[in-house]
Amino acid sequence: MKTNIKPKVTLVGAGPGDPDLITVKGVKALKNAKVVLYDALINRELLEYVPKEAKRIFVGKRKGMHSFTQDEINELIVKNAFEFGNAVRLKGGDPFIFGRGAEEIDYIESFGIETEIVSGISSSMAVPASQGIPLTKRGISESFWVITGTTTERKLSNDVYLAAQSTATVVILMGMSKLKEIVEIFTKFGKSNVSTAIIQNGTTASEKIGLGTIDSILEVVEQQKLGSPAIIVIGEVVSESAKLRSFFESFNLVENQF
Repeated sequence: MKTNIKPKVTLVGAGPGDPDLITVKGVKALKNAKVVLYDALINRELLEYVPKEAKRIFVGKRKGMHSFTQDEINELIVKNAFEFGNAVRLKGGDPFIFGRGAEEIDYIESFGIETEIVSGISSSMAVPASQGIPLTKRGISESFWVITGTTTERKLSNDVYLAAQSTATVVILMGMSKLKEIVEIFTKFGKSNVSTAIIQNGTTASEKIGLGTIDSILEVVEQQKLGSPAIIVIGEVVSESAKLRSFFESFNLVENQF
């Protein structure tokens, strides 16, 4: 191991999928990297910013197909920082929004390694925006919740129960496997008619969207074969989108006929 190299790790948020949605500071970090450790959900076009001589290491995790455990990823980051000096950890979205970035920083800094955080645009905001969905709108929604659909125990977050009782817009990440439970909870609290959107592969060329209400969204997902990675947006702001309004207007007309 080389001892004359000063190690540094920069956590860079890659954004929601569209390669143009990475920050300028993130691009600069990639251009100066000696080694990049990147996730499964980052757009591979971003690796074009990395110098040709730099090392690239895929450490992505997909459901049921983990190439590395989180502990192994932590160790790889530290090992490569000491070996190459300027290491970039490229993570989808924002590193500190359900990205385990805080855990990685804690481990890295325990070795006395200098760290830097470059925030990324979170899918929780960018993906609804790509469909014209305002997470807040005066007179409609005064706040929004961003919740992980699946906890480390592989269970649905208890915060969903609290969010279902509020008037806030609710954005759920990593929740497709728990969608039936989510629907049951919102229905229990009298929200069966609330506008709902499922957006798969948001901000990318393969983006797909399913629209409906809490009581119809499971059928929509089945019909359109929607799956992960996707975000769930629940709230009247969904039907306030200029891009989606015509769907909900026609949807309500059909509903009112019965």
